[in-house]
Amino acid sequence: MAHQPNNSIRRRLMAAAGAIAILGGGAAGLSTYQSAPALAEQVTVPRTEQSTAINGFADVVERVSPAVVSVRVKSNRQMTSGGPDGGFNFQFRGMPGFEQLPEDHPFRRFFREFGGEGDNARPDRQRRAERNRPRRERPSGQGSGFFISEDGYVVTNNHVVENASSYTVVLNDGTEMDGQLVGTDPRTDLAVLKVDTEGRKVKYATFADDSAVRVGDWVLAIGNPFGLGGSVTAGIVSARGRDIGAGPYDDFIQIDAPVNRGNSGGPAFNTAGQVIGINTAIFSPSGGNVGIAFAIPSSSAERIVNDLIDDGSIERGWLGVQIAPVSDDIAEAVGLEVAEGALVQQPTDNSPGAKAGIEAGDIIVAVNGEKVEGPRELSRTIAGFEPESEIDVSVFRNGDTKDVKVKLGLMPKPDRMAMAPGDDSGEESAVEPETSSLDDLGLTVTPSEDGEGVVITDVEPGSDAEEKGLSAGDIIMKVNGQTVSKADDVAEATDKAMKDGRKAVLMQIRTNDAQRFVAIPVSRG
Repeated sequence: MAHQPNNSIRRRLMAAAGAIAILGGGAAGLSTYQSAPALAEQVTVPRTEQSTAINGFADVVERVSPAVVSVRVKSNRQMTSGGPDGGFNFQFRGMPGFEQLPEDHPFRRFFREFGGEGDNARPDRQRRAERNRPRRERPSGQGSGFFISEDGYVVTNNHVVENASSYTVVLNDGTEMDGQLVGTDPRTDLAVLKVDTEGRKVKYATFADDSAVRVGDWVLAIGNPFGLGGSVTAGIVSARGRDIGAGPYDDFIQIDAPVNRGNSGGPAFNTAGQVIGINTAIFSPSGGNVGIAFAIPSSSAERIVNDLIDDGSIERGWLGVQIAPVSDDIAEAVGLEVAEGALVQQPTDNSPGAKAGIEAGDIIVAVNGEKVEGPRELSRTIAGFEPESEIDVSVFRNGDTKDVKVKLGLMPKPDRMAMAPGDDSGEESAVEPETSSLDDLGLTVTPSEDGEGVVITDVEPGSDAEEKGLSAGDIIMKVNGQTVSKADDVAEATDKAMKDGRKAVLMQIRTNDAQRFVAIPVSRG
């Protein structure tokens, strides 16, 4: 009887093996089992990758974890009901079953600690006492970081340390050290702290060459999610070159290693223990990990971090033009063979670009002979030059490409420029303005009062003009580079474009004080 279970197991295994063999034979289209010399080449995994798959990442984690730190910041502002990384807020009160939890339940204590139950968790008397108590420096956020030198320089995110008055760096072994802010770069969301190691040589991480990073490579994220320091997660590189609208130099590595609030500023390692990126943002409707995180590439970060350590700030070259992508319609309208480059919407007054002769409507196609794919590439290229650098900018204008020599300026501080509101204070004219219909374009226009351009008074519903976002009140300044002041000018420019075989016209549009370019398809009605 003692051997029956073994016999039973053996029979089940034999049956399973038979089933697999049958499925394999059917998939291969074979009726009998025989060798198949025409099979595709066998896929093999290098021994080093086999070792990683079998043994996991323990060796790498053990080696790099001492370089990763938690960053706690304090400010004089009153702390809001948030958690790590500036504002994680639990919203579980009122959910089914929550109110039935005992008062001493760990979940209740956890939510109270992070403010999830808000002021409702305290008696009225306690709330009044806290409101009357003088404000003092309180913990206001947590994030992650990592050492990049044995003498205590720490890299983290700008948004982790922003508006803080003091900084505490917590090492992997629990040691706490006071940090000093060396410098920040809000445009790339990077910051550097320095701790006094008191002669102790700390373990530090090194940056990898992220140009060798491939989609599908393993990646390890180590950090301080939700205040749980020293947490390790693993995943792969999901994509390269992501633009998430965080800034003008977006070029993120997307990873699927679980990253949550509090991981910001922490490193993303490759399996060699080198930093390929700095975890900065997540995409999440819920605020928690959904498998989409973004890291600043190490090549960009290393250059900026070194500048911050040297100077405490970043000085970038500045061209001073507002730019936009070149769509297929715009390329067709101006006669550009390929929809690439950066369309100059408007040079900033007295900027290096304006002084060098770059004009609205120019398409920047190269810098120092290097092709410009689009606005992001142009922004990163220009920012990579030192102020006062002299560069050659190739622009496509009126069907030809010409080089413009530009001496770059210093990038202004990242203060948000307010858009001037439209002037609606003027009195309406007693005389109804004369309007003209441009049927081919689906527009009705009238000359502007100052003689500069024509004002759109009506847009035909369902027309290409409406689809492109034109609306009543917009002013057409130029059509295919030609200044217009009346409807006939627009019609003439449109007719010329059609005679030249163009399928669209490029209009320079002014809305309030902002300008943009719109390509409108044309055809003979």
